[in-house]
Amino acid sequence: MQWLLRSRALWGIHTSCRGFRPAPRYLHYQSLSDAGTPRWSDDYNPEEFNFARDVFDYWTQMEKEGRRGPNPALWWVNARGDEVKWSFGEVTDLTCRTANVLTHTCGLKPGDRLLLILPRVPEWWLATLGCIRAGVITIPGTTQLMAKDILYRLQVSRANSIVTTDTLAPEVDAMASECPALKTKLLVSDHGRKGWLDFRSLVKAASPDHSCVKSQTRDPMVIFFTSGTSGFPKMVKHNQGLAIRDSLPSCRNLMQLKTSDIFWCMSDPGWIMAMLGSVLEPWTAGSTVFIHELTQFDPKVIVQTMVKYPITQCLAAPTLFRMILQQNSASLRFPTLEYCWCGGEALLPEEQHKWKQETGIPLTQIYGQSETGITCSTPRGMKVKPGSLGKSIAPYDIQVIDDEGNILPPNTEGNIGIRIKPTRPLGLFVGYEDDPVKTAKVECGDFYNTGDRATIDEEGYLWFLGRSDDVIIAAGYRIGPSEVENALAEHPAVAESAVVSSPDPLRGQVVKAFVVLTPQFMSQDREQLTKELQQHVKSVTAPYKYPRKVEFVPELPKTVTGKIKRNELRKKEFGQM
Repeated sequence: MQWLLRSRALWGIHTSCRGFRPAPRYLHYQSLSDAGTPRWSDDYNPEEFNFARDVFDYWTQMEKEGRRGPNPALWWVNARGDEVKWSFGEVTDLTCRTANVLTHTCGLKPGDRLLLILPRVPEWWLATLGCIRAGVITIPGTTQLMAKDILYRLQVSRANSIVTTDTLAPEVDAMASECPALKTKLLVSDHGRKGWLDFRSLVKAASPDHSCVKSQTRDPMVIFFTSGTSGFPKMVKHNQGLAIRDSLPSCRNLMQLKTSDIFWCMSDPGWIMAMLGSVLEPWTAGSTVFIHELTQFDPKVIVQTMVKYPITQCLAAPTLFRMILQQNSASLRFPTLEYCWCGGEALLPEEQHKWKQETGIPLTQIYGQSETGITCSTPRGMKVKPGSLGKSIAPYDIQVIDDEGNILPPNTEGNIGIRIKPTRPLGLFVGYEDDPVKTAKVECGDFYNTGDRATIDEEGYLWFLGRSDDVIIAAGYRIGPSEVENALAEHPAVAESAVVSSPDPLRGQVVKAFVVLTPQFMSQDREQLTKELQQHVKSVTAPYKYPRKVEFVPELPKTVTGKIKRNELRKKEFGQM
């Protein structure tokens, strides 16, 4: 970590930027002012585009010409008082070096894949932007992944390289022989490890002279793994259009970020919210990306951070705002905070009201998926309807549709659909990689069917009703019930189980498991067995998936064909609210 803190002194990167090449003039944005947020028209769809070259390096040029303020591009802090501040020029230098490491040292080519599993450390941003410069497809993953989760991702994605920490390195070493595509392993650590390349020393030694790859808009940029109701997580592939969409006027109008803004997205780096809120949204506007290491979500630390640092806007899951409101703090007044956004799960109207009442700051919901990015919300200055998801954000045309893709009239329950015909909009995923059947399944007439139920009123505001499938969204994490059920099935006490969402006053929803015991465990203490099963799930899959509630039942409700009636169990849970 010390090389990061001393980076200016070591390299003089604040004056070098030797690898910087401004974006071609024909790709430059039209601005409202000399150094205003760059923007194109909503129907802009170039043949070539690369976020690093055409957006990030634009701000490097503005900074070089003295047409952007003094705020850093990236501002990272941790609980120990360490800070890293990098200008746009310095990030350009470092990510050009990173791109050279990926291409020259690791031998990666455009279209190759890199699994990126890091906590909130500056190297995550270097690797992400370095991959975009080199045309390498990033596959983000949360550090909460267990060995079996990492193995699955390496195998199905055929990742050619991995960047991770010394905590997960032994797990990767144990499975490397089962991953023939994996050629290079990069370690972010203060200590070396046999068979691994030292990310920090390689970046430090690499040349900053790099020519950004000439990406086509249709070229893949990132793959996210997302949970479903059955089977294993799917690979959601996005091309450069995900980044272009953030540059369009309708998207810029949502948060209305400026170069003077300091934006804090608290999402885990493994999710699409981090890519949007910690990379694309703020850097498109030339804003500062603020990062706190946040080794765990502590509402007291978050409140202290909002008071100490000049953060102007933030984005997090609703759970975090609930946790802050329950702190019974003497004052929840933040000197520089202007606006708060939340996403990943439903926000209740009373929570929205209470946050504004306690802080004086608006809290607005953003709706989206791994497949869609930001889909709809209520832009700053637009009338807010508490409890609503807001309106669709161009170029998305959102309608409420039936199961055949027919548009339903206002105030009629149906599926949230995004029009994909005759033109598929920028920002929508390309498809589920290597799974044309599941890709075709979500195409419903002229629409992509999100699988979420809602109504739309006469003014175009959407009102979320719930998932049409069984995916559990708890504290912003998507959890497939089968993943938890599979983990439980490995314990000898479990004959069978069914996992559903259950209401929770703090998290909104939590995972609940209905468990049928095997005969030899029938007489065991239930409280002790609950703890044992919870610990077991934590040990075999990502800890956030463990069932916070467990109920032992003699049998599970099933259809005549033997399928578990999860809806019946879910209705029972929410009927107890």
